[in-house]
Amino acid sequence: MTQRNLLKTLHDPDNFSDVLMEPVLFTLLFGYLFGGAIAGSVHAYLPLLVPGILIQSILNAASGSGQQLREDINHGVFDRFKTLPIAAIVPLAGQLLGDVLRLLLAGIMALLTALVMGWRPTVSLPMLAAALLLAIFIGWSASWLFALVGLMAKNAELIGSLSMMIILTLTFLSNAFVPVKTLPSFLQVIVQANPVSYTVTALRTLLTTGIWGLHATVALLCGISMIAIFMPLSLLAYQKRA
Repeated sequence: MTQRNLLKTLHDPDNFSDVLMEPVLFTLLFGYLFGGAIAGSVHAYLPLLVPGILIQSILNAASGSGQQLREDINHGVFDRFKTLPIAAIVPLAGQLLGDVLRLLLAGIMALLTALVMGWRPTVSLPMLAAALLLAIFIGWSASWLFALVGLMAKNAELIGSLSMMIILTLTFLSNAFVPVKTLPSFLQVIVQANPVSYTVTALRTLLTTGIWGLHATVALLCGISMIAIFMPLSLLAYQKRA
C-alpha cells in the first residue's frame, strides 16, 4: 500500500507538482517579494525565511493525504481493499507511511531553492538533517489531521479548500515569515501559542546554532500530541466511512 501511494504521486502530475514545484515557487516569491521590505535584502531575509518556508512546504505536501484518501474512497478502490485478505487498517497506514517520502522531497526542494538564492547553513550536516527530520515529523503528524479531513468531507475540492485554510492559518499566524515584535499585541499572543511558531523557532535555532533547545522539545511534544489525538480519530472515521 505504501508503494501504491508513492506510485500514485509519481504518476499524477498534480500531486507531483505539489511536492516539487510549490516549495520552489513559494521560496522564490517570499524571498524576492518580502526580503527587501522585512530585512533590507533577500540575503538578509533568508535565515528568517528558510525555517518558515521549510515547514510550510512540508505542510502543503502533507495536505495531499486527505485528498488522495477521499479520491480512492469515492472511486470505490477501498471497497476492493475490503475484499482482500489484509487488515482493515493497512490501506490507511500505507497512505500515511508513503507520505514520509513526499514530505522529504518537499523539504529538500525548499532547502535547495534557498541554497540557489544564496542561503548558506552555518551548522554541520547532521544538524541540518536533524532540522529537516524535525520538520518532516511535524508534517507527518499533521498528515493525520488532513487524513481526518479527507475522511470526513465527501468532496475532494472541499478537502483542498479546508486544507489550504488550515495551512494558511497555521503558517501566517506564526513567526514563519515576519518577526513577532512587528505584530499587534493581540496577535503576538496568538502567534506565540501557535505550535508552528515553536517549530519555526526550533528550526531557526538548529540551523543557526546547532543546539536542540526547549522549543525543539516543545515542537516534538506538539507533534506527538497531534498523533495521539488525530490518529485514533482518523482510524475511527476510516472504519465508519471507508
